[in-house]
Amino acid sequence: MLAAVAVVGLRIFVLEPFRIPSDSMAPTLRPGDQVLVDKHAYHGSGPRRGDLAVFREPRTGEILLKRVVAIGGDTVGIEDGALVVDGRRPREPYADREAVDSVYFGPVRVRPGTVFVLGDNRANSEDSRDFGAVPTGRLIGRVRARIWPPARWGTPH
Repeated sequence: MLAAVAVVGLRIFVLEPFRIPSDSMAPTLRPGDQVLVDKHAYHGSGPRRGDLAVFREPRTGEILLKRVVAIGGDTVGIEDGALVVDGRRPREPYADREAVDSVYFGPVRVRPGTVFVLGDNRANSEDSRDFGAVPTGRLIGRVRARIWPPARWGTPH
């Protein structure tokens, strides 16, 4: 009984599995992959660019997983299909440049207390281009590891 309570408590308060429902994060995460989300990751420290973050979508409350590409104070846009943050094109080995649907977006300034998120598969992702920046209070946690399928265990980047 104590073990069951410990497992439930761990899941509710610390770590929770999350199943990837779509290909919006491909090639990093594929439909059916499962990841472990650290629910304490943002307690005491803020999100960082590059984090794979799980959050509640601002309009609907739906739980989503996307990549943080800009934080409060940054200016973000897409030019010729490439991400631009504060006038620079960050290296994005995880994003498929052939699968970018927004040739141009923004630029927009990310308000303090929010993050701008994009799917790695930008041609098939509903993200901050659609629903705006995500308030940091809506962040649930950061992906720590892929736990399924066994052949792909490890930390997704």
